[in-house]
Amino acid sequence: MFHRDLPGAERLSGGLCIRMDARGCIAPARDGGFLEHVESWPEGAQPLGFWHDQPVAVLAEQGHRDWPSARQWLGELGESHFMLLSTALQVVTWQRDHRFCGRCASPMRRIAGEFAMHCDTCGHRDYPRISPCIITLVTHGEDLLLARSPRFPPGRYSTLAGFIEPGEAAEDAVRREVHEEVGLSIGRIAYFRSQSWPFPHSLMLGFFAEAASRRIRIDGVEIADAAWFTPRRLPQLPPPYSISRALIEAHLQGVRAG
Repeated sequence: MFHRDLPGAERLSGGLCIRMDARGCIAPARDGGFLEHVESWPEGAQPLGFWHDQPVAVLAEQGHRDWPSARQWLGELGESHFMLLSTALQVVTWQRDHRFCGRCASPMRRIAGEFAMHCDTCGHRDYPRISPCIITLVTHGEDLLLARSPRFPPGRYSTLAGFIEPGEAAEDAVRREVHEEVGLSIGRIAYFRSQSWPFPHSLMLGFFAEAASRRIRIDGVEIADAAWFTPRRLPQLPPPYSISRALIEAHLQGVRAG
């Protein structure tokens, strides 16, 4: 289990270390996992907290071609490791993208005891960026509307998702995204749960939405294909650690329960 305690981990000199490159690929450790025990933190390592009561840090460095991607690790290790890897990925991305001040372009320095980068020239301070998104399973009775992005592996379908725009409520974003991507109007909306999604820095807010009709009109840009599926005949689904898969499984469980 991952426990966030940045000041506590910083007070210790070593522990478990995750080595990660700019692509989000993670170095295998000697035991076949991704957590390497180190007597002292390497230079540049960022403590994160504690993994099963052991201090853990992440180190951004040059990668190798054979390092597995974070998605590969998550597919093998499952949901129990998701929070740790999500934190490490987002912290490394944030530090890489905020080395210089966005206000005056001076170099930034890391603040001890918190995830923060500070500019000594103008006083501006940056914290990790989190981009709120909605992710929605649209249903019509028992049937599920699933769609394909052009970026998906062949045969995979998933739920609809999109960024929340400035000044927009999450529920309004659900209605807008569904209408823009598949041309459907939505009736009742119900909140499910959220998930931090570190690709690269999103917070996914999950919803169920009931479609007012079954007539689909895809946008042809963000969505390559969309279709209605019955619970008894489903396509290749998203990976088990994703909130998209959790939405689908929750709906299927409800159908089975009657």
